[in-house]
Amino acid sequence: MVHYIIQVAAFQLVFLLIYDVLLKRETFFNWNRVYLMGSALISVIIPFIKIDGFKEVVPQKFIINLPEVLIGNATQNNQTNLQLETLITESKPLFEWETILYLGMLLAILGFAFKISKMFWMLARNPKSKHGKLFIVKLQNSNAAFSFFHYIFLGEYLNDNERASILKHEIVHVKEKHTLDLLFFEVLRILFWFNPLVYMYQNRMMTLHEFIADAKAVKNEDKSTYYKNLLTQVFETKNISFINPFFKQSLIKKRIVMLQKSKSKQVHLFKYTVLIPMVFGMLVYTSSIQNLNAQQTNNTDVALNKNSPISELVWAIKRQIQVQGNVSDEEDKGLKFLMKIVKDDSLNPELVNNVKVYANQKNKTQLMEIIVELFNQIQTQGHITSEDEKAIKSLLILTTDGAFDDPFFANELESVEIPFSVIDQVPVFPSCDSLETNDERKACMVKGILDHVSKNFNTKIGKENGLVGTQRINVIFKIDKEGHIVDVRSRAPHSALEAEAIRVIKTLPKMIPGEHKGKKVIVPYSLPIIFQEQDDNPQDKKE
Repeated sequence: MVHYIIQVAAFQLVFLLIYDVLLKRETFFNWNRVYLMGSALISVIIPFIKIDGFKEVVPQKFIINLPEVLIGNATQNNQTNLQLETLITESKPLFEWETILYLGMLLAILGFAFKISKMFWMLARNPKSKHGKLFIVKLQNSNAAFSFFHYIFLGEYLNDNERASILKHEIVHVKEKHTLDLLFFEVLRILFWFNPLVYMYQNRMMTLHEFIADAKAVKNEDKSTYYKNLLTQVFETKNISFINPFFKQSLIKKRIVMLQKSKSKQVHLFKYTVLIPMVFGMLVYTSSIQNLNAQQTNNTDVALNKNSPISELVWAIKRQIQVQGNVSDEEDKGLKFLMKIVKDDSLNPELVNNVKVYANQKNKTQLMEIIVELFNQIQTQGHITSEDEKAIKSLLILTTDGAFDDPFFANELESVEIPFSVIDQVPVFPSCDSLETNDERKACMVKGILDHVSKNFNTKIGKENGLVGTQRINVIFKIDKEGHIVDVRSRAPHSALEAEAIRVIKTLPKMIPGEHKGKKVIVPYSLPIIFQEQDDNPQDKKE
């Protein structure tokens, strides 16, 4: 959430700088209106857009990511940090900054409601008359002038000439639907009440509205008379942010300067093309930052596993299936084509044509895109290695009905790894066997592993090896079909930490193995361990 807010603010700042430096002095008022509205909206939307072509995502291995465990004497010992990705669903506490955020939004909503009620109060207490499709509201004891939707408010102290001039101006606001623009920014002010850039956006839009209305209002009127109306009024504008006021001291000088300004040359329209590389760069950033986060989250897999391009794509397909939770008919069709490619010794023309048609489909889902990318990689590579075939079969076992009874997969069934998300019965500690549901067993299993590591990790290892501060240890291991802990590997800044992590994981008790489709299976795990060692003599080091 914090990162999203920072991105929105950064993008808006860039857009506003471009507007102030290049665009606001031009007389392309309608273009500037589109720019302000569009850039404000784009700033909010872009952080959600992730374009695969702009990133090189390292595919995650289909592995169970346990919560990290915190060990050492810098903070409380034996506590578990459950803030990272975990398969246990539990409610998170509402952080203080979130409370402040929502409280601010509530106050902004109340402020907006007050201003709306003030508008209705003025409508109710002042006489109204119809002027075509518009309504003229006569403000008693006032010389103010402003508009709101199809209502034009005019003070009763305005003389006939002033009323006529002001009415032309305010009618432009109504016809151009300027109130909608300002209400759009009111919504942004509620959602991003803490962001001063939103208020700057609204202020610039309000100024621009006056330029637009002035430019159209003086087409059939003497400019000097118009200037006189602007300069001789007693300024009494209502302080409401979503109305279009005629008299506003801070705008008078700007409006007169802009009225005297010559029309901008058409060649200056090229300035708006700066948006293209700007938006492109923002998309590259938001897409690549997702890749960076993925790399940081999955550094265990990147550090400990090196796979071929085909194997990496297979893992990407598995991960996408896990994310979306199901496979559509069209996605399943692609997996069936993959099955035929692996089963057939040679590709027949019909299969090649079917794959080509499948790859050329429009509106493909993300999973279909990865499947097509796998087809292209197989074609580019020209052959499938034994390791690649094993990886593909491990995928098809999970997605093909009857695969556990198909002789084609017989060899892979001995080593296939079943992910937590689809397994029928998860591996569990012997003490968790009495629990009834899979979710309860998962929670008990995770707690058991974390408690075991916390209690058995040698915390003296830090002092023995002169380690100070926070050390991150990444461990991966598997629970095989007999319930044994196997293939334990680790990566840490110091070899002693790696060895200790492996030792502790290997001391885990024999588990009740996981089962899928009535057969015992291998299940992989990933566990981050955060080891902290406090410096006992910080003063000595300073001296």
